[in-house]
Amino acid sequence: MGALSSRMSWNRVEEPGAPEGEEEAEEVAVAAIEEGEESEEARPTTSQGRHKRKTGPGRQLTKAPCGKRAKDSLGSVYEALFLRGEGSDVQIRALGEEWNLHKVNLCQSGYFASMFSGAWRETTMTTVELQMPDENIDCEALHEALGSLYRDSVLIPRGRVVPMLATASMLQLDELIEQCREIMKDTVNVQTVCSYYYSAECYGLQDIRAMCLQWLLDNLMTRHNEELLREVSLDLMKEVIASSELFVMEVEMDVYTTLKKWMFLQLQPTWRGPHRDLLPDADSWFAGSRQESEGTAFLETEQGRAFAPVFQQLRLACIISDLPSARIIDQDALIPATWLSPVYKEQWLALLRAEQTRELGPTDVCVSDLQRTSMRCGGRLYRDEQCSWRWAGFNFGWDLAVYYANRRIIFKHSALNKSGGLAVSLLWQRKVAFRLRLASLDRAGRAILRRETEYQVLSLGKDEELEVVNLENEHVVFPIYVTCSFLYLPREGRFPE
Repeated sequence: MGALSSRMSWNRVEEPGAPEGEEEAEEVAVAAIEEGEESEEARPTTSQGRHKRKTGPGRQLTKAPCGKRAKDSLGSVYEALFLRGEGSDVQIRALGEEWNLHKVNLCQSGYFASMFSGAWRETTMTTVELQMPDENIDCEALHEALGSLYRDSVLIPRGRVVPMLATASMLQLDELIEQCREIMKDTVNVQTVCSYYYSAECYGLQDIRAMCLQWLLDNLMTRHNEELLREVSLDLMKEVIASSELFVMEVEMDVYTTLKKWMFLQLQPTWRGPHRDLLPDADSWFAGSRQESEGTAFLETEQGRAFAPVFQQLRLACIISDLPSARIIDQDALIPATWLSPVYKEQWLALLRAEQTRELGPTDVCVSDLQRTSMRCGGRLYRDEQCSWRWAGFNFGWDLAVYYANRRIIFKHSALNKSGGLAVSLLWQRKVAFRLRLASLDRAGRAILRRETEYQVLSLGKDEELEVVNLENEHVVFPIYVTCSFLYLPREGRFPE
Protein backbone atom coordinates (compact mmCIF):
# COMPACT_ATOMS: atom_id res chain seq x y z
CA MET A 1 0.00 0.00 0.00
CA GLY A 2 2.65 2.42 0.88
CA ALA A 3 4.68 4.28 -1.69
CA LEU A 4 8.10 5.74 -1.82
CA SER A 5 8.61 9.41 -1.48
CA SER A 6 12.31 9.34 -2.19
CA ARG A 7 14.90 7.38 -4.12
CA MET A 8 17.13 4.98 -2.29
CA SER A 9 20.23 6.47 -0.84
CA TRP A 10 23.28 4.17 -0.89
CA ASN A 11 25.99 4.90 1.97
CA ARG A 12 18.79 -33.46 -23.05
CA VAL A 13 13.85 -43.29 -25.97
CA GLU A 14 15.73 -45.63 -27.49
CA GLU A 15 14.50 -46.09 -31.11
CA PRO A 16 12.80 -49.31 -32.36
CA GLY A 17 14.80 -51.71 -34.53
CA ALA A 18 14.75 -51.50 -38.30
CA PRO A 19 12.02 -53.39 -40.23
CA GLU A 20 12.77 -56.32 -42.54
CA GLY A 21 12.28 -54.15 -45.66
CA GLU A 22 15.45 -52.32 -44.80
CA GLU A 23 17.63 -54.87 -46.65
CA GLU A 24 16.78 -53.38 -50.07
CA ALA A 25 17.79 -49.88 -48.98
CA GLU A 26 20.98 -51.28 -47.50
CA GLU A 27 21.95 -52.67 -50.91
CA VAL A 28 21.55 -49.16 -52.31
CA ALA A 29 23.90 -47.84 -49.68
CA VAL A 30 26.49 -50.48 -50.35
CA ALA A 31 26.38 -49.80 -54.11
CA ALA A 32 26.87 -46.13 -53.39
CA ILE A 33 30.16 -46.46 -51.56
CA GLU A 34 33.48 -47.82 -52.64
CA GLU A 35 33.97 -51.59 -52.70
CA GLY A 36 35.15 -53.00 -49.41
CA GLU A 37 33.78 -50.16 -47.24
CA GLU A 38 31.52 -51.28 -44.46
CA SER A 39 28.85 -49.32 -42.63
CA GLU A 40 28.90 -49.00 -38.92
CA GLU A 41 26.05 -50.46 -36.88
CA ALA A 42 23.48 -47.98 -35.73
CA ARG A 43 24.07 -47.07 -32.19
CA PRO A 44 21.18 -46.39 -29.78
CA THR A 45 20.24 -42.78 -29.48
CA THR A 46 18.22 -41.02 -26.87
CA SER A 47 15.84 -38.14 -26.98
CA GLN A 48 13.70 -36.25 -24.57
CA GLY A 49 11.89 -34.20 -27.16
CA ARG A 50 8.34 -32.99 -26.72
CA HIS A 51 6.87 -34.81 -29.77
CA LYS A 52 6.37 -38.57 -29.88
CA ARG A 53 7.13 -40.20 -33.17
CA LYS A 54 4.02 -41.51 -34.87
CA THR A 55 3.80 -44.92 -36.57
CA GLY A 56 1.28 -46.36 -38.96
CA PRO A 57 -1.36 -48.86 -37.77
CA GLY A 58 0.18 -52.24 -36.98
CA ARG A 59 3.70 -51.27 -37.94
CA GLN A 60 6.83 -50.14 -36.20
CA LEU A 61 8.62 -46.94 -36.92
CA THR A 62 11.14 -47.55 -39.69
CA LYS A 63 14.76 -46.64 -39.38
CA ALA A 64 17.21 -45.46 -41.94
CA PRO A 65 19.25 -47.89 -43.97
CA CYS A 66 22.42 -48.81 -42.20
CA GLY A 67 24.20 -46.57 -44.69
CA LYS A 68 22.93 -43.67 -42.58
CA ARG A 69 25.08 -44.92 -39.76
CA ALA A 70 28.25 -44.95 -41.83
CA LYS A 71 31.34 -43.55 -40.22
CA ASP A 72 31.79 -39.84 -40.68
CA SER A 73 35.09 -40.51 -42.44
CA LEU A 74 33.25 -42.31 -45.26
CA GLY A 75 30.71 -39.58 -45.75
CA SER A 76 29.83 -40.84 -49.22
CA VAL A 77 26.59 -42.46 -48.00
CA TYR A 78 25.19 -39.04 -47.14
CA GLU A 79 26.42 -37.68 -50.44
CA ALA A 80 25.12 -40.63 -52.49
CA LEU A 81 21.71 -41.10 -50.85
CA PHE A 82 20.84 -37.55 -49.79
CA LEU A 83 22.77 -35.15 -51.94
CA ARG A 84 22.67 -37.17 -55.19
CA GLY A 85 19.44 -39.08 -54.42
CA GLU A 86 20.66 -42.45 -55.67
CA GLY A 87 17.95 -45.17 -55.45
CA SER A 88 15.32 -42.56 -54.53
CA ASP A 89 11.69 -43.74 -54.29
CA VAL A 90 10.07 -40.38 -53.45
CA GLN A 91 10.65 -36.77 -54.34
CA ILE A 92 9.93 -34.05 -51.79
CA ARG A 93 9.12 -30.58 -53.12
CA ALA A 94 8.94 -27.52 -50.93
CA LEU A 95 9.95 -23.88 -50.91
CA GLY A 96 10.87 -24.05 -54.61
CA GLU A 97 13.37 -26.87 -54.11
CA GLU A 98 13.34 -30.64 -54.74
CA TRP A 99 14.90 -33.52 -52.78
CA ASN A 100 15.09 -37.09 -54.19
CA LEU A 101 14.88 -39.17 -51.04
CA HIS A 102 13.94 -42.57 -49.58
CA LYS A 103 10.78 -43.40 -47.65
CA VAL A 104 12.66 -45.72 -45.32
CA ASN A 105 14.79 -42.76 -44.20
CA LEU A 106 11.93 -40.27 -44.11
CA CYS A 107 9.88 -42.55 -41.86
CA GLN A 108 12.27 -41.77 -39.01
CA SER A 109 10.23 -38.58 -38.88
CA GLY A 110 6.83 -38.89 -37.21
CA TYR A 111 5.44 -36.52 -39.82
CA PHE A 112 6.48 -38.72 -42.77
CA ALA A 113 5.77 -41.98 -40.88
CA SER A 114 2.13 -40.91 -40.65
CA MET A 115 2.08 -39.68 -44.24
CA PHE A 116 3.41 -42.93 -45.74
CA SER A 117 1.21 -45.27 -43.70
CA GLY A 118 -2.51 -46.02 -43.56
CA ALA A 119 -5.00 -44.66 -46.08
CA TRP A 120 -3.30 -41.34 -46.84
CA ARG A 121 -3.01 -40.67 -50.56
CA GLU A 122 0.67 -39.79 -50.16
CA THR A 123 1.36 -43.45 -49.24
CA THR A 124 1.62 -44.46 -52.91
CA MET A 125 2.79 -41.15 -54.33
CA THR A 126 6.29 -40.74 -55.73
CA THR A 127 6.19 -36.93 -55.53
CA VAL A 128 5.02 -35.08 -52.44
CA GLU A 129 4.42 -31.33 -52.29
CA LEU A 130 4.93 -29.93 -48.80
CA GLN A 131 3.16 -26.76 -47.72
CA MET A 132 4.99 -24.68 -45.15
CA PRO A 133 2.50 -23.00 -42.79
CA ASP A 134 5.28 -21.74 -40.54
CA GLU A 135 7.17 -18.67 -41.69
CA ASN A 136 10.09 -19.65 -39.47
CA ILE A 137 10.84 -22.61 -41.75
CA ASP A 138 13.21 -21.76 -44.58
CA CYS A 139 14.89 -23.79 -47.33
CA GLU A 140 18.20 -24.06 -45.50
CA ALA A 141 16.61 -25.40 -42.31
CA LEU A 142 14.46 -27.89 -44.25
CA HIS A 143 17.54 -29.11 -46.15
CA GLU A 144 19.47 -29.64 -42.92
CA ALA A 145 16.54 -31.36 -41.20
CA LEU A 146 16.00 -33.78 -44.10
CA GLY A 147 19.74 -34.37 -44.27
CA SER A 148 19.77 -35.27 -40.57
CA LEU A 149 17.86 -38.45 -41.51
CA TYR A 150 20.94 -39.64 -43.40
CA ARG A 151 23.68 -38.97 -40.86
CA ASP A 152 24.41 -39.11 -37.19
CA SER A 153 24.64 -35.47 -36.27
CA VAL A 154 23.84 -31.97 -37.45
CA LEU A 155 25.80 -28.89 -36.54
CA ILE A 156 23.35 -26.11 -35.69
CA PRO A 157 24.83 -22.59 -35.61
CA ARG A 158 23.42 -20.46 -32.81
CA GLY A 159 21.85 -18.07 -35.27
CA ARG A 160 19.93 -20.93 -36.93
CA VAL A 161 18.29 -22.41 -33.85
CA VAL A 162 14.81 -20.95 -34.39
CA PRO A 163 14.42 -22.07 -38.06
CA MET A 164 15.78 -25.51 -37.14
CA LEU A 165 13.42 -25.81 -34.17
CA ALA A 166 10.46 -24.82 -36.34
CA THR A 167 11.40 -27.40 -38.99
CA ALA A 168 12.14 -30.15 -36.47
CA SER A 169 8.81 -29.50 -34.75
CA MET A 170 6.86 -29.80 -38.01
CA LEU A 171 8.72 -33.00 -39.02
CA GLN A 172 8.55 -34.35 -35.43
CA LEU A 173 12.28 -34.96 -35.18
CA ASP A 174 12.73 -35.44 -31.45
CA GLU A 175 16.52 -35.58 -31.42
CA LEU A 176 16.79 -32.38 -33.40
CA ILE A 177 14.29 -30.67 -31.12
CA GLU A 178 16.34 -31.70 -28.12
CA GLN A 179 19.51 -30.40 -29.72
CA CYS A 180 17.83 -27.05 -30.29
CA ARG A 181 16.65 -26.99 -26.69
CA GLU A 182 20.14 -27.52 -25.33
CA ILE A 183 21.59 -24.78 -27.52
CA MET A 184 18.88 -22.36 -26.41
CA LYS A 185 19.56 -23.10 -22.75
CA ASP A 186 23.21 -22.18 -23.21
CA THR A 187 22.74 -19.06 -25.33
CA VAL A 188 19.94 -17.01 -23.74
CA ASN A 189 21.07 -13.38 -23.75
CA VAL A 190 19.85 -9.92 -24.59
CA GLN A 191 19.98 -10.60 -28.35
CA THR A 192 18.19 -13.98 -28.26
CA VAL A 193 15.81 -13.93 -25.30
CA CYS A 194 12.71 -12.65 -27.09
CA SER A 195 13.02 -14.84 -30.19
CA TYR A 196 13.68 -17.86 -27.96
CA TYR A 197 10.66 -16.99 -25.80
CA TYR A 198 8.28 -16.70 -28.76
CA SER A 199 9.66 -19.90 -30.35
CA ALA A 200 9.45 -21.86 -27.10
CA GLU A 201 5.87 -20.73 -26.61
CA CYS A 202 4.98 -21.67 -30.22
CA TYR A 203 6.66 -25.10 -30.20
CA GLY A 204 5.86 -26.17 -26.67
CA LEU A 205 9.26 -25.92 -24.98
CA GLN A 206 7.88 -24.85 -21.63
CA ASP A 207 11.23 -25.01 -19.84
CA ILE A 208 12.80 -22.63 -22.36
CA ARG A 209 9.79 -20.31 -22.13
CA ALA A 210 10.14 -20.18 -18.35
CA MET A 211 13.89 -19.59 -18.60
CA CYS A 212 13.44 -16.68 -20.99
CA LEU A 213 10.70 -15.15 -18.84
CA GLN A 214 12.92 -15.34 -15.79
CA TRP A 215 15.74 -13.72 -17.75
CA LEU A 216 13.45 -10.80 -18.61
CA LEU A 217 12.27 -10.46 -15.03
CA ASP A 218 15.90 -10.27 -13.90
CA ASN A 219 17.20 -7.98 -16.65
CA LEU A 220 14.48 -5.70 -17.99
CA MET A 221 15.05 -3.16 -15.26
CA THR A 222 18.69 -3.90 -14.51
CA ARG A 223 20.08 -3.12 -17.97
CA HIS A 224 19.15 -0.42 -20.48
CA ASN A 225 18.83 -1.80 -24.01
CA GLU A 226 16.70 -0.19 -26.69
CA GLU A 227 16.84 -3.22 -29.00
CA LEU A 228 15.45 -5.40 -26.25
CA LEU A 229 12.58 -2.98 -25.67
CA ARG A 230 11.77 -3.04 -29.40
CA GLU A 231 11.46 -6.84 -29.38
CA VAL A 232 9.20 -7.24 -26.34
CA SER A 233 5.59 -7.72 -27.50
CA LEU A 234 2.55 -6.26 -25.75
CA ASP A 235 1.50 -9.60 -24.26
CA LEU A 236 5.00 -10.39 -23.05
CA MET A 237 5.50 -6.96 -21.51
CA LYS A 238 2.16 -7.25 -19.73
CA GLU A 239 3.24 -10.57 -18.18
CA VAL A 240 6.60 -9.17 -17.10
CA ILE A 241 5.27 -5.96 -15.55
CA ALA A 242 2.49 -7.75 -13.68
CA SER A 243 4.87 -10.25 -12.09
CA SER A 244 5.88 -9.98 -8.47
CA GLU A 245 9.24 -11.50 -9.55
CA LEU A 246 10.27 -8.42 -11.52
CA PHE A 247 13.53 -6.90 -10.30
CA VAL A 248 12.54 -3.27 -9.91
CA MET A 249 15.30 -0.70 -9.99
CA GLU A 250 14.78 1.63 -8.14
CA VAL A 251 11.06 2.32 -7.53
CA GLU A 252 7.71 1.85 -9.31
CA MET A 253 8.12 5.17 -11.07
CA ASP A 254 11.07 3.65 -12.92
CA VAL A 255 8.76 0.89 -14.18
CA TYR A 256 6.48 3.62 -15.60
CA THR A 257 9.46 5.33 -17.25
CA THR A 258 10.57 2.04 -18.81
CA LEU A 259 7.05 1.48 -20.18
CA LYS A 260 6.99 4.97 -21.63
CA LYS A 261 10.24 4.37 -23.51
CA TRP A 262 9.04 0.91 -24.61
CA MET A 263 5.75 2.30 -25.95
CA PHE A 264 7.58 5.04 -27.85
CA LEU A 265 9.89 2.47 -29.49
CA GLN A 266 6.91 0.29 -30.43
CA LEU A 267 5.29 3.29 -32.11
CA GLN A 268 8.51 4.63 -33.59
CA PRO A 269 10.58 1.50 -34.42
CA THR A 270 12.92 3.43 -36.71
CA TRP A 271 14.15 5.68 -33.88
CA ARG A 272 17.89 5.59 -33.48
CA GLY A 273 19.99 7.68 -31.20
CA PRO A 274 22.12 7.69 -28.06
CA HIS A 275 20.54 6.22 -24.96
CA ARG A 276 20.48 9.59 -23.21
CA ASP A 277 18.14 10.99 -25.90
CA LEU A 278 15.53 8.23 -25.71
CA LEU A 279 13.48 9.60 -22.82
CA PRO A 280 13.55 13.26 -23.94
CA ASP A 281 12.57 12.22 -27.48
CA ALA A 282 9.78 10.05 -26.10
CA ASP A 283 8.50 12.94 -23.95
CA SER A 284 8.60 15.29 -26.94
CA TRP A 285 6.74 12.83 -29.17
CA PHE A 286 4.01 12.22 -26.61
CA ALA A 287 3.68 15.97 -25.99
CA GLY A 288 3.02 16.47 -29.73
CA SER A 289 0.47 13.69 -29.70
CA ARG A 290 -1.24 15.28 -26.67
CA GLN A 291 -1.67 18.54 -28.55
CA GLU A 292 -3.13 16.77 -31.59
CA SER A 293 -5.61 14.88 -29.44
CA GLU A 294 -6.57 18.08 -27.57
CA GLY A 295 -5.54 16.78 -24.18
CA THR A 296 -7.03 13.28 -24.37
CA ALA A 297 -4.98 10.85 -22.30
CA PHE A 298 -2.80 8.93 -24.72
CA LEU A 299 -3.98 5.50 -23.52
CA GLU A 300 -7.50 6.53 -24.54
CA THR A 301 -6.50 7.52 -28.07
CA GLU A 302 -6.66 5.18 -31.08
CA GLN A 303 -2.87 4.81 -31.08
CA GLY A 304 -2.54 4.26 -27.37
CA ARG A 305 -5.51 2.03 -26.62
CA ALA A 306 -3.61 -1.19 -27.41
CA PHE A 307 -1.06 -0.37 -24.70
CA ALA A 308 -3.61 0.20 -21.93
CA PRO A 309 -3.61 -3.42 -20.62
CA VAL A 310 0.14 -3.16 -20.06
CA PHE A 311 0.01 0.15 -18.17
CA GLN A 312 -2.83 -1.24 -16.05
CA GLN A 313 -0.24 -3.52 -14.43
CA LEU A 314 1.52 -0.55 -12.81
CA ARG A 315 1.11 -0.16 -9.05
CA LEU A 316 -0.13 3.42 -9.35
CA ALA A 317 -0.58 3.77 -5.61
CA CYS A 318 3.20 3.40 -5.28
CA ILE A 319 3.77 6.24 -7.77
CA ILE A 320 1.28 9.00 -6.99
CA SER A 321 2.30 9.25 -3.33
CA ASP A 322 5.60 10.82 -4.36
CA LEU A 323 5.08 14.44 -5.37
CA PRO A 324 7.66 14.70 -8.21
CA SER A 325 6.39 11.41 -9.65
CA ALA A 326 2.76 12.52 -9.38
CA ARG A 327 3.61 15.72 -11.25
CA ILE A 328 5.26 13.77 -14.09
CA ILE A 329 2.23 11.47 -14.36
CA ASP A 330 -0.01 14.52 -14.58
CA GLN A 331 2.17 16.34 -17.13
CA ASP A 332 2.63 13.29 -19.39
CA ALA A 333 -1.12 12.70 -19.56
CA LEU A 334 -0.60 9.13 -20.73
CA ILE A 335 -2.78 7.62 -17.99
CA PRO A 336 -6.51 8.51 -17.94
CA ALA A 337 -7.81 10.48 -14.98
CA THR A 338 -10.44 7.78 -14.47
CA TRP A 339 -7.62 5.43 -13.50
CA LEU A 340 -5.98 7.86 -11.11
CA SER A 341 -8.89 9.32 -9.13
CA PRO A 342 -9.79 6.11 -7.26
CA VAL A 343 -6.13 5.58 -6.43
CA TYR A 344 -5.78 9.04 -4.91
CA LYS A 345 -8.88 8.41 -2.80
CA GLU A 346 -7.59 5.03 -1.67
CA GLN A 347 -4.24 6.43 -0.66
CA TRP A 348 -5.79 9.32 1.25
CA LEU A 349 -7.98 6.96 3.26
CA ALA A 350 -4.98 4.74 3.91
CA LEU A 351 -3.06 7.70 5.29
CA LEU A 352 -5.91 8.63 7.61
CA ARG A 353 -6.17 5.04 8.70
CA ALA A 354 -2.49 4.95 9.60
CA GLU A 355 -2.44 8.30 11.37
CA GLN A 356 -5.76 8.26 13.22
CA THR A 357 -6.07 4.64 14.33
CA ARG A 358 -3.77 2.39 16.24
CA GLU A 359 -3.55 -0.25 13.50
CA LEU A 360 -0.03 -1.63 13.49
CA GLY A 361 -0.14 -3.04 9.91
CA PRO A 362 -0.62 -6.52 8.44
CA THR A 363 -1.04 -9.25 11.05
CA ASP A 364 -0.54 -12.17 8.66
CA VAL A 365 0.73 -12.73 5.14
CA CYS A 366 -1.77 -12.60 2.31
CA VAL A 367 0.43 -13.73 -0.57
CA SER A 368 -2.03 -12.58 -3.25
CA ASP A 369 -2.03 -9.05 -1.80
CA LEU A 370 1.74 -8.94 -1.65
CA GLN A 371 2.08 -10.25 -5.21
CA ARG A 372 -0.52 -7.85 -6.61
CA THR A 373 -0.30 -4.64 -4.66
CA SER A 374 2.94 -4.45 -2.69
CA MET A 375 5.41 -1.66 -3.17
CA ARG A 376 8.31 -2.83 -5.37
CA CYS A 377 11.69 -1.22 -4.96
CA GLY A 378 15.32 -2.19 -5.23
CA GLY A 379 18.87 -1.24 -6.04
CA ARG A 380 22.41 -2.40 -6.70
CA LEU A 381 25.24 -3.29 -4.39
CA TYR A 382 28.15 -2.37 -6.61
CA ARG A 383 30.90 -3.69 -4.37
CA ASP A 384 31.46 -5.42 -1.06
CA GLU A 385 31.46 -2.41 1.19
CA GLN A 386 29.16 -1.05 3.85
CA CYS A 387 26.20 0.98 2.65
CA SER A 388 22.66 1.80 3.70
CA TRP A 389 19.46 3.11 2.22
CA ARG A 390 15.99 3.91 3.51
CA TRP A 391 12.40 4.28 2.49
CA ALA A 392 11.06 7.15 4.50
CA GLY A 393 8.29 9.74 4.47
CA PHE A 394 4.94 8.56 3.11
CA ASN A 395 5.30 4.95 4.25
CA PHE A 396 2.58 5.27 6.86
CA GLY A 397 4.90 5.97 9.71
CA TRP A 398 7.57 3.40 8.85
CA ASP A 399 11.02 4.82 8.66
CA LEU A 400 12.76 1.61 7.61
CA ALA A 401 16.51 1.62 7.13
CA VAL A 402 18.33 -1.14 5.26
CA TYR A 403 21.99 -1.87 5.92
CA TYR A 404 24.54 -3.98 4.06
CA ALA A 405 27.67 -4.89 5.99
CA ASN A 406 29.83 -7.98 6.36
CA ARG A 407 27.84 -9.89 3.73
CA ARG A 408 24.59 -9.30 5.64
CA ILE A 409 21.44 -7.34 4.83
CA ILE A 410 19.72 -5.96 7.91
CA PHE A 411 16.40 -4.11 8.37
CA LYS A 412 16.21 -1.55 11.12
CA HIS A 413 13.22 0.42 12.38
CA SER A 414 14.74 3.86 12.76
CA ALA A 415 13.46 6.17 15.45
CA LEU A 416 14.67 9.23 13.62
CA ASN A 417 13.06 10.63 10.48
CA LYS A 418 15.90 12.31 8.65
CA SER A 419 14.10 12.58 5.32
CA GLY A 420 12.17 15.71 6.16
CA GLY A 421 8.90 14.09 5.10
CA LEU A 422 5.90 13.05 7.18
CA ALA A 423 6.74 12.41 10.78
CA VAL A 424 7.27 8.86 11.85
CA SER A 425 4.48 7.10 13.71
CA LEU A 426 4.28 7.67 17.43
CA LEU A 427 3.39 3.99 17.91
CA TRP A 428 6.25 2.16 19.59
CA GLN A 429 5.84 -0.81 17.27
CA ARG A 430 4.80 -1.20 13.62
CA LYS A 431 4.38 -4.17 11.25
CA VAL A 432 5.15 -4.56 7.59
CA ALA A 433 4.72 -7.58 5.29
CA PHE A 434 7.75 -8.04 3.08
CA ARG A 435 9.79 -10.29 0.81
CA LEU A 436 13.41 -9.70 -0.23
CA ARG A 437 15.16 -11.20 -3.25
CA LEU A 438 18.66 -10.76 -4.56
CA ALA A 439 20.70 -12.03 -7.49
CA SER A 440 24.06 -11.55 -9.12
CA LEU A 441 24.07 -11.91 -12.90
CA ASP A 442 26.78 -12.83 -15.37
CA ARG A 443 27.50 -10.78 -18.47
CA ALA A 444 24.80 -12.67 -20.43
CA GLY A 445 22.26 -11.79 -17.74
CA ARG A 446 21.98 -15.28 -16.25
CA ALA A 447 21.87 -15.69 -12.48
CA ILE A 448 25.08 -16.82 -10.80
CA LEU A 449 23.61 -16.46 -7.32
CA ARG A 450 19.96 -16.18 -6.30
CA ARG A 451 18.61 -15.86 -2.77
CA GLU A 452 15.16 -14.93 -1.49
CA THR A 453 13.18 -14.84 1.71
CA GLU A 454 9.68 -16.15 2.26
CA TYR A 455 6.79 -13.72 2.49
CA GLN A 456 6.68 -12.72 6.14
CA VAL A 457 5.52 -10.06 8.57
CA LEU A 458 8.21 -7.93 10.13
CA SER A 459 7.48 -6.50 13.54
CA LEU A 460 10.06 -4.17 14.97
CA GLY A 461 10.08 -1.65 17.73
CA LYS A 462 11.96 1.57 17.32
CA ASP A 463 15.67 1.05 16.81
CA GLU A 464 15.20 -2.75 16.64
CA GLU A 465 16.83 -4.60 13.76
CA LEU A 466 16.53 -7.93 11.91
CA GLU A 467 19.12 -9.83 9.86
CA VAL A 468 17.25 -10.69 6.64
CA VAL A 469 19.94 -12.29 4.47
CA ASN A 470 23.38 -13.68 5.30
CA LEU A 471 25.79 -14.24 2.40
CA GLU A 472 28.85 -14.95 4.53
CA ASN A 473 29.35 -18.48 3.12
CA GLU A 474 28.28 -17.67 -0.43
CA HIS A 475 30.49 -17.05 -3.44
CA VAL A 476 29.32 -13.56 -4.25
CA VAL A 477 29.96 -11.76 -7.53
CA PHE A 478 29.22 -8.07 -7.62
CA PRO A 479 27.16 -6.20 -8.49
CA ILE A 480 24.30 -7.75 -6.51
CA TYR A 481 20.75 -6.68 -7.42
CA VAL A 482 18.43 -6.41 -4.44
CA THR A 483 14.66 -5.99 -4.73
CA CYS A 484 12.04 -5.81 -2.00
CA SER A 485 8.25 -6.01 -1.86
CA PHE A 486 6.56 -4.19 1.04
CA LEU A 487 2.95 -3.96 2.23
CA TYR A 488 2.54 -1.45 5.02
CA LEU A 489 -1.23 -1.67 5.46
CA PRO A 490 -3.73 -4.32 4.31
CA ARG A 491 -5.40 -3.28 1.07
CA GLU A 492 -8.89 -4.25 2.19
CA GLY A 493 -10.71 -4.69 5.47
CA ARG A 494 -12.80 -2.79 7.97
CA PHE A 495 -11.55 0.37 9.54
CA PRO A 496 -10.89 -0.19 13.23
CA GLU A 497 -13.09 1.69 15.63
